[in-house]
Amino acid sequence: MSDCCTPRRPTGEPTPFERGAAEIATGRRALLGAAGGAIAFSTAALAGAPIADAAPGRGRRTAKRAYVLVIDGCLPEEIDGGLTPNLKKLRDGGLRFPQARSMPVMETIPNHVMMMTGVRPDRTGVPSNTIYDRKLKDVRTIERPSDIKVDTVIERMGRNGLRTGTVLSKDYLYGVFGGRATARWEPAPIIPISGHAPDVFTMRAALAMLDDVDPHLMFVNLGDIDRFGHTDVTGGVGIKALRRIALASTDALIGQFIGRLKSSGKWQDSIVVVLADHSMDWSLPHRVVSLAGPLDKDPFLRGKVQIACNGGADLLYWTGPRNQREKAIRRMRAVAERVEGVLVAHDRREPELRLGPEAGEVLVYCKAGWRFSDPDPVTDNPIPGNHGHPATHAIPFFIGGGHSAVPRRRASTRTARTIDVAPTVASFFGLSGAPRGGWDGVDLLA
Repeated sequence: MSDCCTPRRPTGEPTPFERGAAEIATGRRALLGAAGGAIAFSTAALAGAPIADAAPGRGRRTAKRAYVLVIDGCLPEEIDGGLTPNLKKLRDGGLRFPQARSMPVMETIPNHVMMMTGVRPDRTGVPSNTIYDRKLKDVRTIERPSDIKVDTVIERMGRNGLRTGTVLSKDYLYGVFGGRATARWEPAPIIPISGHAPDVFTMRAALAMLDDVDPHLMFVNLGDIDRFGHTDVTGGVGIKALRRIALASTDALIGQFIGRLKSSGKWQDSIVVVLADHSMDWSLPHRVVSLAGPLDKDPFLRGKVQIACNGGADLLYWTGPRNQREKAIRRMRAVAERVEGVLVAHDRREPELRLGPEAGEVLVYCKAGWRFSDPDPVTDNPIPGNHGHPATHAIPFFIGGGHSAVPRRRASTRTARTIDVAPTVASFFGLSGAPRGGWDGVDLLA
């Protein structure tokens, strides 16, 4: 059984889960250097054994450190639910942004890319998790390093002689960021279908990297809150039993990370940026939206529309004659907005969306409490928890740490966004210049 959030990739090779399980069975894991080769083998970064620095003694000297921790899929109000005391303490002690939001499409890959580039999808080339690739003539997950069309702050720091590290729990995030960082951890063991490594393994790798590589910038994705949320059938009735377990567990792991920063003496020179890439919305089993049938019933559109399903958002691609494109856009929007559960169908070119041509012609959002399942309304997205639509734009976002640049116990009226991470990090390290065309985000510490 597949779903809109399951990565689509060629078969015939060992899966990331199989590779990771084999490595753990033999007690060997690797952190990889920027060129793709192992920079050290040990009895598991998982076990905290030493891992060599990929570039010892090179580059600028600075005590500053920045850690970007993504609590994937977390809702802002969950920080106040009593299950996340470490996150709450970090939030309340630093600079918090109560109006923070994820950017369209409110999915994992585009928002992580926006965090590290500071620019919108019309510039990054990454509008969603899943797209219809016109060259391949197939729907695929964005998971190739070449999918990101612009520089990341990771590369900018590397060119300035600063060490970077990525510890990303999801295999498609590991794929799309590729070898940009000085050191990277390949997630393992990958849970089948979910495509992520449990947070306990991710945090062990982060602590190992902290001790043995000591990157100036570390980018960490913790995926349990999101993945438990996707499959939590109690979410739609407000219980969220699995999600509560994930919240408490992930919070405890973040507490370990903060404790390590303090015990190692890094805390006073550090900023810790904590945010989510999107939040989560739950639907009951019968609240499913499928556009494939209605679009195919229209004689003009039949057989000429491809759909890339992203849980709370469908991207529609016109594959018919180019001279009929404008008519097709009007027709797709009209058909979609007549379907029960649809919130709105946007022309992708609307200026505020800034999604770029990779997003096709029409972006369709579902209403809160609904989900898309395309092209098959029964099998393609059976999971109750989804995101991508406006109901999931609110996110927690705060900056802690011991560095003097971090305001203490302050709530900002700014609407912080995922695209603000890169310019904030770049400014903190005093990196000169901005990307060609400028930042789309802003420095939140200015």
